[in-house]
Amino acid sequence: MLALTSLPARALPEATDPISRFLQDRFTADSTGASASRTAEDLLGGVRETASDLVLSAMNFLGVRYRFGGTSEETGFDCSGFTRHVFENSVGLLLPRRSSEQANAPGLLSIRQDDLKPGDLVFFNTMRSAFSHVGIYVGEGKFIHAPRTGSTVRVEDMRQDYWTRRFDGARRVPQLSTGTAPRNLNATNLGN
Repeated sequence: MLALTSLPARALPEATDPISRFLQDRFTADSTGASASRTAEDLLGGVRETASDLVLSAMNFLGVRYRFGGTSEETGFDCSGFTRHVFENSVGLLLPRRSSEQANAPGLLSIRQDDLKPGDLVFFNTMRSAFSHVGIYVGEGKFIHAPRTGSTVRVEDMRQDYWTRRFDGARRVPQLSTGTAPRNLNATNLGN
């Protein structure tokens, strides 16, 4: 679990978007021990350069409670309900409901961890089952997800030992960058 600390007000410009607000309110120093303010500035710069509407949309749900089977902000999210909601409402793409189905959805590209870009889906084996957890990569080794019962949507560092040992792979919607994303990747609706 990340230890979240507050940044001094002078560390970042006034928050004007969800990523800036998140970084100002709750940022953790990176694993190399760099100061929180310097790391936050570096992360903010990198995320701003590559952040998509999808990542910004996901950040709007920080703090929404976890609920098994949850698919909305009002009732709470589980991991795949969260990713499905964000993709559908930010880019109009309907993903399958379960994380394992999302990992195997036709049309998504499998990518290596060192090729991750903001907006990619990241998968983990957290229940002794392949692709049992999913989140959205936000940049600089961080991802946003709905972790578990008793928790809320939050950003965590994939470089932590827990996540490194459980990383299962990543998927990308190649059409997002061209604005021609397919509307539905739900295998049941595709006849598979």
